Amino acid sequence: MKPKKKAAAAPRQPAARAAASAPKNAPPSPAAAAPPVAKRKVFLVDDHPIVRERLGELIAQEPDLEVCGEAEDAITAIKAIEAAHPDVAVVDITLKDTYGIELIKNLKERCPDVPVLVLSMHDESLYGERAIRAGAKGYLNKQEATKKVIPALRAILAGQMFVSEKMTATILQRMSGGQKVEGGGQPTDVLTDRELEVFQLLGQGLGVKQIADNLFVSVKTVEAHREHIKQKMGFKSSSELLRFAFEYLMKKG
Repeated sequence: MKPKKKAAAAPRQPAARAAASAPKNAPPSPAAAAPPVAKRKVFLVDDHPIVRERLGELIAQEPDLEVCGEAEDAITAIKAIEAAHPDVAVVDITLKDTYGIELIKNLKERCPDVPVLVLSMHDESLYGERAIRAGAKGYLNKQEATKKVIPALRAILAGQMFVSEKMTATILQRMSGGQKVEGGGQPTDVLTDRELEVFQLLGQGLGVKQIADNLFVSVKTVEAHREHIKQKMGFKSSSELLRFAFEYLMKKG
């Protein structure tokens, strides 16, 4: 018997034709995908949950920013910031256990690599310069937070300061040794940071015992601060000081 002939092998397609026959809408390989964006971490310190929630929503809309932690008081904030190592911290002036000025000073000492943006309900003429002197890199009023908090964070993360033009002019004027710009000088400028805290709490209607509890100091210490405030600001009585403190803070909003 004659051996059967083997079937002829199918001709091989040229490489170019084989490539052309591949699906045109094939998904790209994983290696071709863009690398994920490294996000900068933001830590929020504010005693109002609604404020923290709103800030978190604004920050979450940015592809390169994220909230890495929150705190409502200074003691919790310092411990959490030391653990989280954020790229920037947003700090309110008025907190449950202390004033933000003291927290800024503590953060500058314990976490010097974490820049601070102050976000406050208080007019910058009351606390702005003090916050900068304490170590903050920016000051922003809460009324402007929706529009300006992201630009402020980006400026500080880029190593810049973020303050209003008015505040910049005031600081530069004082640094140059010239006269204060119009409206730059405040009656409270003569007070220390702690005296200003007592002054504000007096203006809010708190008694000496309540202020002592808020600041974790003795009643005698608060009374001493009150006397120093009276002397520095030229008041003859405590009632005169209280009336002025109330009216002054009402004007500042």
